[in-house]
Amino acid sequence: MKILSTQQIKEADKYTIEKEPILSIDLMERAASRAAEWILREIGANNDFAIFVGPGNNGGDGLVIARLLDHAQREANLTNHVNVYVVKFSDKYSEDFKINLDRLKNTNVVVHYITSSDDFPHLTDNQVVVDAIFGSGLSRPASGLAGEIIEKINQAHKKLIISIDIPSGLFGEENHRQPQSIVKADYTLTFEFPFLSFFFAENEDFVGDFVIIPIGIHPEFIQNVKTDYFTVEAGDVRKRLKSRKRFSHKGHFGHGLLVAGHYGTMGAAILSAKAAHRTGIGLLTAHLPAKCVDVMQISSPETIVHIDEQNDTVSIYSGGLERFNAIGVGPGIGLMQEPALLLRDLLIKGKNKHFVIDADAITILGQNKDWLELLPPMSILTPHPKEFERIAGSSPNHYQRLLLQREFSKKYNAIVVLKGAFTCISLPDGRCFFNTTGNPGMATGGSGDVLTGMILSLLAQGYSPEDAAVIGVYLHGLAGDIAAGFNGQDALIASDIINFIPEAYLSLLEE
Repeated sequence: MKILSTQQIKEADKYTIEKEPILSIDLMERAASRAAEWILREIGANNDFAIFVGPGNNGGDGLVIARLLDHAQREANLTNHVNVYVVKFSDKYSEDFKINLDRLKNTNVVVHYITSSDDFPHLTDNQVVVDAIFGSGLSRPASGLAGEIIEKINQAHKKLIISIDIPSGLFGEENHRQPQSIVKADYTLTFEFPFLSFFFAENEDFVGDFVIIPIGIHPEFIQNVKTDYFTVEAGDVRKRLKSRKRFSHKGHFGHGLLVAGHYGTMGAAILSAKAAHRTGIGLLTAHLPAKCVDVMQISSPETIVHIDEQNDTVSIYSGGLERFNAIGVGPGIGLMQEPALLLRDLLIKGKNKHFVIDADAITILGQNKDWLELLPPMSILTPHPKEFERIAGSSPNHYQRLLLQREFSKKYNAIVVLKGAFTCISLPDGRCFFNTTGNPGMATGGSGDVLTGMILSLLAQGYSPEDAAVIGVYLHGLAGDIAAGFNGQDALIASDIINFIPEAYLSLLEE
């Protein structure tokens, strides 16, 4: 799914109005009707609703929703009420707002006008608040009367808040200032496309859970509009998956080299190895400290072992790299001089290989930034936010960090998998993919090591670095979601993710 800018979303509405063709008032009716259907299906008509509207088209959406909720209540002979509160921070109403305000005359909806904060109503626990004060057209932070009302909504309400299009006061891209005057929604019903700001952690308390509501934007516009930002959905991953042929053998699915582990942190190497096997690699060789060989051979008998000359750490790889299709390095190797020099040596000798680099290897690169120039083309780096800061520097907010991530990918011709909720995958050409699988239960030790093994496996099997990153991240999150469905998020451990990789594959193939 494409993620568009606020300006492009305006253009989408304009294009649809002109090319469908459809009147703007009818497009508003269609969009708001879809939102009302979601509210009736998921929340139910058997509630009292307090709908706060501004004088623009977002407020017009709120008025349509009010009329439709009222109609549903009357049809069901319910005694609940719909109240509309017009926040009069301006006397200028949009034409579509005025039409829909007039349409409320023959309903049971009670319209109130808020001209000062003293007019703010008493909200009870059984009222559902619908926020339609500002849409994505907001050009400056909410202030004055509108800001005061937003703050009162946040302070007073105890039950459920649903924002229409975007939480009032939030911008679609950068929110470098975080004023109090942004609605803290439980759900955001956004039309056709998500906003970029929905994917940033600092906006979680405002956006809540967002739901994409299709409203029939003209398909030609969706197909032709250009963007660098996308979400990763099941269908995208399914198209990228390769099928296995009847006469395939292990040689067809690649040979990967995993450089991981240190005495005391062999769990990282084991998790990576097991994940690589479960993701379908043909052969895997793990280069390990001498003292750590037995634990790998017992824990993962499928893994071939190459033994380092050092007992406790990896220091030198004496074998050739020609037989390997991909190399993974980093999980649990430590930050001493020996593994650091080994990483540098691998980057130089493996300049024509596909790499996935994680964990301690990323920190080593951060300590030796000139080594970033040694990265083979399309290397995949999988940092968590702090590791990313070590190689790229800090940012004041997540939007600026996204720009820095894109800049890093372009500068070093590398793919960056910045881990977290909505893991962001940036490519050297500027495109960014936000993952849509995964859950907070995956915030546990070893989860990143599992991802490293999965991406290494896909690289070894011949997937392009782009496909390996996108598929690996999506499958990793999907396996975590399935695991959480069985074990719950609180009890989820990294091994559970590995155990449910088969179910993740099957669920993709069965859809």
